[in-house]
Amino acid sequence: MSKKKVLIGAAVGVVIIVFVALAMRQGRRGGVDVRTEEVQRRSLVSVVTASGRIRPHRRVDIQADVSGRIVELRIVEGEMVTVGDTLLVIDPATFRSALQRAQAALSSAQASAAQARANRDQAHRQLERTRRIRAQNPELISDSELETAETTFEVQEALYQASEHMVEQSRANVQEARDRLAKTVIQAPMSGRVTRLNVELGETAIVGTMNNPGTVLLTVADLSEMEAVVEVDETDIPQIELGDSASIEIDAFPDRVFTGRVTEIGHSSIQGGALGLSGSTSDQSVDFEVVIRLDEPPGALRTDLSATADVVAEVRDSVLSIPIIALTLRTPEPDEVEEPSGDSEGEPIELVEEEEPEEMEGVFVMAEDNTVTFRPVKVGIAGREHFEVLEGLEEGEIIVAGSYQAIRQLQDGNLVKPENE
Repeated sequence: MSKKKVLIGAAVGVVIIVFVALAMRQGRRGGVDVRTEEVQRRSLVSVVTASGRIRPHRRVDIQADVSGRIVELRIVEGEMVTVGDTLLVIDPATFRSALQRAQAALSSAQASAAQARANRDQAHRQLERTRRIRAQNPELISDSELETAETTFEVQEALYQASEHMVEQSRANVQEARDRLAKTVIQAPMSGRVTRLNVELGETAIVGTMNNPGTVLLTVADLSEMEAVVEVDETDIPQIELGDSASIEIDAFPDRVFTGRVTEIGHSSIQGGALGLSGSTSDQSVDFEVVIRLDEPPGALRTDLSATADVVAEVRDSVLSIPIIALTLRTPEPDEVEEPSGDSEGEPIELVEEEEPEEMEGVFVMAEDNTVTFRPVKVGIAGREHFEVLEGLEEGEIIVAGSYQAIRQLQDGNLVKPENE
């Protein structure tokens, strides 16, 4: 009974082996199903894509230069204003009183200066009389009396100069008080639209300090000139230059594509290039700010709308190209294997650690008998679907262009079956 089972098992094994051999033979005969494409010339456009937001080219965040309660608010958000228009007024009572005190101090300083001038003039006249008498009869005026007259004049001259400086200081205080009073009336620094109003009538405006940015009362922007500010990865920044054209898609306008040109490229990263505690750069991705000025922005465009920009970095006309999917990586086979060093007389064998060869970029080229050979290629710019070919291929050659799974499994000498066959 056991012998019979063994024979049956052996027969089943032979049948399986035969079927596997037939399947492998049939696979070798038909080849791997692939898509092929001819190497040909195309015009390629290298595009850098980045996302960001829309902002006006010119805008002003208006802050208060003096603190106080807002007693007049003459605009509303969205209103158009002209340069010089009064936007709001801060309570001027305190600053008006300060101006009056400064003016009173100026009047007092001027009176003191007038008195000091009179004392100086009197001391000067006394000194001149003393000198004349001394010149006519030296015995009438002693040296001590002459020195006293000279000293008195010098003291009065110094007091007069001090009083004049006090007058100048008082004038400066008056000017400062007048300037602070004028700053209670906030006017539009430019013509545009009030895009943001952060305060209400009766609120208190706070002046910014070093640690406190203060209150941004409102924002006035010129919406006739708009730009997209996008964040570009550090690996793409070298491709972008000032003046490059770009197409911008704005989420709020799904059916329209805007055009523009690059006007600014950041010279430092958005993160500021900060180093970690160890002194080495962190692994966080580094982005740079790129500004694109929009051509003919619509009047309905708003600040801070989300946008995606495609910046045309490079253009190549009529260059050899291959599909991006066709490019793959392969490790080259070593041509020769070096024998370990040493001789037959018992000297120790020196073990040399072999360096792993670097992977090469290339494509599989199909021959007339439908076999493929891996060929290294040097590529240039990348378009949306194709690479520029710099070296390694000639126009008209047939390469394997898909599928991705088929290309991954291909080896030199494999037989392929193009889909069109």
